[in-house]
Amino acid sequence: MPSVLVNRRSHQIAGFAIVVAALLLMMNPSSATADIYRYIDENGVMHFTNAPTSSKFKLFMRERKVFISKLDSNQFDPIIADASKKYGLEAPLIKAVIKAESDFDPNAISHKGARGLMQIMPMNYRLLNVENPFDPHQSIDAGARYLRDMMDRYNGKLNLSLAAYNAGPGAVDRHGGVPPYQETEEYIERVMRYYQRYKNS
Repeated sequence: MPSVLVNRRSHQIAGFAIVVAALLLMMNPSSATADIYRYIDENGVMHFTNAPTSSKFKLFMRERKVFISKLDSNQFDPIIADASKKYGLEAPLIKAVIKAESDFDPNAISHKGARGLMQIMPMNYRLLNVENPFDPHQSIDAGARYLRDMMDRYNGKLNLSLAAYNAGPGAVDRHGGVPPYQETEEYIERVMRYYQRYKNS
């Protein structure tokens, strides 16, 4: 997505209203902005650019990138509903895990090798009856089954179950709780945020 630029060639911007309009454009959630630099000349005129050509320009606004998923977050709802009934898990919870794991991309592959909507690791394929991790039915069924196993293992404690889903039950057991891993802590927070969103939608 191209950057939204304010005064690309540092032409003078006359009028506060134009500046406000430009800033509002940069805050539009459908856009991604570049760093914006500003300098005020001796006449009090403000100049804006994304490519400063002089040390007079000072950073005015840091780049803010917004990525919008083009994937349909509702297309797997029937499969999620089936897994919800089969494993006694709330559909919004399963959906939240899918969102956090793959952002609804059935072809997702992590840097660790996890695959599919619910990011099943190859070592767990046989245990979870997975032949094709990129098949939405198999992935959601396997992920929901694994999450159900973790919920049973940790007596329904969702934070521990999610930690085990992310870092593995061995890590949870070794640390006697949520492992002190930034990735895992952020993962739990992210899933819980999505969970609440889907519950209230």
